[in-house]
Amino acid sequence: MDRETIAAGVQRELTVFARRVRGLPERLHRELPFVAYSMLSSISAAGGCRSVDLADLYRLDRSTVSRQVGDLERRGLVTRAGDASRGRGRRLSVTAAGRALLDEAAAARQAELARRVAAWSDEELAAFEAALRRYNAAEPD
Repeated sequence: MDRETIAAGVQRELTVFARRVRGLPERLHRELPFVAYSMLSSISAAGGCRSVDLADLYRLDRSTVSRQVGDLERRGLVTRAGDASRGRGRRLSVTAAGRALLDEAAAARQAELARRVAAWSDEELAAFEAALRRYNAAEPD
């Protein structure tokens, strides 16, 4: 099989993978859209951030981020507080309810992964992890 055919196969499989990953939060929390879930995850991973940081990260218009963050706030998943180090900016933090939602989703993702790779050897799983890490480390164009 030539490299072009293999690359096309990899692309197909990455697309299936991305769709499954994207669909998991929506299956767990149907009321929380994927974008909102992603932002909640990013706020948590950063230990808090500003809306402008999310806009930069996701390359979205600030008004779009503001609507998503407002929705997360109304749901009680994030709070906003003044950020003395940044002047006018308001720092977003994940609430206990937001943390619980993220923890539940992480446990479900872990269980799904364990189910899918249960028949794989430790070597196969390690090779998969190494290949994903190498792929994700490559600089995008």
